[in-house]
Amino acid sequence: MQDKYYELTIKLDNSFVEVIADYILNLSDEGVELGDGQIIVRSESDLTFVKDALVSLAGNLEKPVEMTYTLEEKENVDWIKTYQDSVQPIEAGKFYIFPSWYEAKEDFINIKIDPALAFGSGHHATTFSCLEAISTYVKPEDKVIDVGCGSGILGLACKKLGARIDLCDTDPLSVESCKENFALNEESYDKLWEGSIDKAEGKYDVVIANIIADVLRFIAKDLKSAVKENGYLILSGILDKKEERVKEAFADLTLEKRTEKDEWVTLVYKKETRG
Repeated sequence: MQDKYYELTIKLDNSFVEVIADYILNLSDEGVELGDGQIIVRSESDLTFVKDALVSLAGNLEKPVEMTYTLEEKENVDWIKTYQDSVQPIEAGKFYIFPSWYEAKEDFINIKIDPALAFGSGHHATTFSCLEAISTYVKPEDKVIDVGCGSGILGLACKKLGARIDLCDTDPLSVESCKENFALNEESYDKLWEGSIDKAEGKYDVVIANIIADVLRFIAKDLKSAVKENGYLILSGILDKKEERVKEAFADLTLEKRTEKDEWVTLVYKKETRG
């Protein structure tokens, strides 16, 4: 272990924390800690390149995201242990999500996720609400696809309920993280690919897409066509201010349930049988 390490703290609007953290994890596989309105990245390597990449990103977005940065060199105490101590397990629906340095919990379906290694540990409102929806709408032997699978946590939840699961993500890092987390939980999937729903074959009892609102609207046709008649579509990653635009794109389905948590909306639709 080196004597020094680098710590980059990014302050930003809380609604952008998850999206920017996802971008950072595409740049670096170092420890990333999410907080209320902030992201902390720690590494034994200089993190100036991460800061520079974020400055460039902020300047090229159509709607700028204001971020402030503090990059410090610190004495290398065991920051990995400090980070691990900051990550708490959570209960969401039928599930108990915990990092590998905790023990499983009785009376829950246990899912092991190491958030230092993969993005999506159940703490964000969108993931939490999806886990609650999965607890209700996914049944044993259902055929399910998780579109934009990230860490694989939602697919793992479906598999633990006895479903058959396909997964996809346009980010190769997410595909690898998904593989690792299924192995960590000693579970298997039917198919996993780099790409989106347009590469799926056949139709599904449940389609899950925890992606930002604009992407949900862009792939709405493919998402809807992938759902069997009387099947369900679970949509999340929707900021409340963009909810109505997403609803417009899925107005031909029946809205079964709406959940809002921390300004994020999750919508569950049913594809009714056509007469």
